[in-house]
Amino acid sequence: MIKIYHNSRCRKSREALDLLKSNELDFDVVEYLKEKLTKNQIQALINKLGLKPLELVRKNEAIWKENFKNKVLTNNEIVEILSENPTLIERPIIELDNKAVIGRPPENIFNLI
Repeated sequence: MIKIYHNSRCRKSREALDLLKSNELDFDVVEYLKEKLTKNQIQALINKLGLKPLELVRKNEAIWKENFKNKVLTNNEIVEILSENPTLIERPIIELDNKAVIGRPPENIFNLI
């Protein structure tokens, strides 16, 4: 089953959701701002994305700039920060089985399905 980690206030996330709907795909929506992800869930997504934790961070967010930007952080610390501050997670993330993609641009979804 496809999962989309969705932020309804994000235009790209809404576009990705519309793409899934318009292609009549079955999927579950995970509103990760409401249902915070655990450190283990974030690490699993990072593994499926094939990224380093820092690559999943939205570095232009005020929270990052004000609190973490110039700090030397371990991968575990970054995962912890993402768990505590889900607005810092790149979005949307689309997951299928053991792989995932960031839906920016939304057409990246086609690389997964």
